Amino acid sequence: MSPQEIATGGCHCGAVRYQVTGPLRDIVHCYCSECQRLNGNFGSHSKARSDQIELMEDRGLTWYAISENARRGFCKLCGSSLFWEAGGQPWSGIIVGSLDDSSELKSLGHIFVDEKAGYYEITDNLPQFKQSSAGKLPGDFI
Repeated sequence: MSPQEIATGGCHCGAVRYQVTGPLRDIVHCYCSECQRLNGNFGSHSKARSDQIELMEDRGLTWYAISENARRGFCKLCGSSLFWEAGGQPWSGIIVGSLDDSSELKSLGHIFVDEKAGYYEITDNLPQFKQSSAGKLPGDFI
């Protein structure tokens, strides 16, 4: 996506809608235990600068603190996962499934693979990290 394009997204019921007016990072698949519990499996995340994300509708948005330093945004009406934020960072994670169109994004790699559930295998040749990628993936904004 070029910086001039606008990406849009939201929850299943429409009580949360957002638009991103800057570039989206390509997709990172996270296998941490938190993503497994919150997404029902692994989490596929994009990122954008927080100041480039505008809420168009937020009546359903609520935040859940998953630690002292991180929180997840989701719709309190339909339960859709939407965002992930780490304190003090200039970006927000965006759950790829909440985007209206993710066809321009590609997968970059896999993180927290040491926590991956055992019932499936990662079969692509993308980079895998036992924990965080620590900024080693393109566009990681770290």
